[in-house]
Amino acid sequence: MATTIKEIDARTLKSWIDRGECMLVDVREPGEHAREHIPGARLVPLDRLDPAALGPDSARRIVLHCASGARSMRGVRKLSEAGIDVAHLPGGIEDWKRAGFPVVENRKAPIPIMRQVQIVAGSLVLAGATLGTFVHPGFYALSGFVGAGLVFAGATGFCGMAALLGRLPYNRV
Repeated sequence: MATTIKEIDARTLKSWIDRGECMLVDVREPGEHAREHIPGARLVPLDRLDPAALGPDSARRIVLHCASGARSMRGVRKLSEAGIDVAHLPGGIEDWKRAGFPVVENRKAPIPIMRQVQIVAGSLVLAGATLGTFVHPGFYALSGFVGAGLVFAGATGFCGMAALLGRLPYNRV
């Protein structure tokens, strides 16, 4: 059975929120939510999204959002398969901000884990290439190791570096 995905725009979402007609669920990770979120959004990370916990709410619609729409789309499919009527904001919080609507910001919260991964991985690749060129060719292996880790993360959906960075004290929300 094919499921029809309900997509709404930021203006529609804003009007539903203002009238109390929806429960907005942020399916991003806690660190992302802590740094910036749509006012009133309830945090339920995608890996902890439980259809039974949300359940049908006859008075309010359920709307999911994430950073750009990919994770909320997976959440919509999961909830729809459980028989829950749900919609999502396809452009995520970025569309919300582009529409000029406010977000709650905490610039003291850590930057998102994936940006941290990009910074660390990029730094290690750069260090391996630089040291391999100027110190000893064996340092190229560092760049190769990091590249292999990124390929593994892309192929499996598990990023070991993100898991390690997530355990650092400053990333615990």
